Amino acid sequence: MEVQFVKYWIVENARGKRACSSSMKKTATAYWLIPAEPARSFFERTIVDLARRYNAPVFEPHMTIYVGLDRVEADEVIAKTASGCRLVQAKVLKVCQSGEFIKTLFVQFAMDGKLQQLNEMIRDAAQDSSDYQLKPHLSLLYKKMSILARRQLADSIKLPFLEVTFDSIKAVRCTSPTQNRADVEAWRVVATKALCG
Repeated sequence: MEVQFVKYWIVENARGKRACSSSMKKTATAYWLIPAEPARSFFERTIVDLARRYNAPVFEPHMTIYVGLDRVEADEVIAKTASGCRLVQAKVLKVCQSGEFIKTLFVQFAMDGKLQQLNEMIRDAAQDSSDYQLKPHLSLLYKKMSILARRQLADSIKLPFLEVTFDSIKAVRCTSPTQNRADVEAWRVVATKALCG
């Protein structure tokens, strides 16, 4: 595998292409918590509205709990995880912004023991040693923007709740790292499981 990568890199560089950035991407499995109503509809409307206004990709509202190796048996991982997990409630801290594509505009949640436990349950069930660091958030927009525009946008978003309940978990096949619209639009849900009420 390593030899093939080196050959690919040499060939692509010889052609004058930017092989390094494209060849460093890999396929991964992301595990998402999906918000329950009424937060789900609010986030869906907000994401669609922002995507229209800023010509950005539309995506399902979610909190990423873990990202690891691309696994064929992701359905088993979330079935095992969901069987030991009840509905998850997360406390909203604030709407934030950053220069990172996948965190252009996002809702920051407080870290708590239950979220950390869920992260560890998925890691154990997947038998994965990824170095993914859980920073609980729900993105609202993926778009390269100036810092001023991001700040103004973050200040303009008002959330009608202080806490969000998450009632299901999904496994999503994705490109890692996700860096552009094409990467986002290539995401594919491979498994879904409701959490116990």
